Amino acid sequence: MTRVRRSTARRVMLGALVPVLVLVGFGLYWFQPWKLWEDRTVSEAVPPAVPSAAPADPSAAPSARPSRPAAPRTVATGTLISHEHGTTGTVRVLEPADGPMILRIENLDTSNGPDLKVWVTDAPVREGRAGWHVFDDGAHLDLGDLKGNKGDQNYELPAGFDLKKYTSVSIWCDRFDVSFGAATLTAV
Repeated sequence: MTRVRRSTARRVMLGALVPVLVLVGFGLYWFQPWKLWEDRTVSEAVPPAVPSAAPADPSAAPSARPSRPAAPRTVATGTLISHEHGTTGTVRVLEPADGPMILRIENLDTSNGPDLKVWVTDAPVREGRAGWHVFDDGAHLDLGDLKGNKGDQNYELPAGFDLKKYTSVSIWCDRFDVSFGAATLTAV
């Protein structure tokens, strides 16, 4: 009789242990808590300028030589504020002489997390909890995964990007539909 009880107790414990292990595994996958202690620093340079003309003969008159490459022009700026996680840094929209516009995030410092994206949106940036969930309510462009939670990084904006339509930037956690931090883009 005790043998039957032990066998039944083992089956019950195994039956309870399997769902617990599945839940723990799912929780680890979903929340990825180790990312809270894992920093990824990115140090991308400002995109280089493109020469305005082909190299000329060095013996040519100075007026016939190509002009110095024009640095990308800053057309909008913003300062990141904290939402779900403490976030600091600045953003700039750069317009190179040739090529697509670039969203540049500088001196970024935020928490790492699962499924972080960089979005440009039409939503207003609001302080505190009121601003955590607004960025997926209207129009937004997903510029891709956040390259790192610290440092300087560049994201190519699509052709025809409209600064009048997309007025803010969000570091967006797509897994939990929440903004880690955001900035209003102000035209320069």
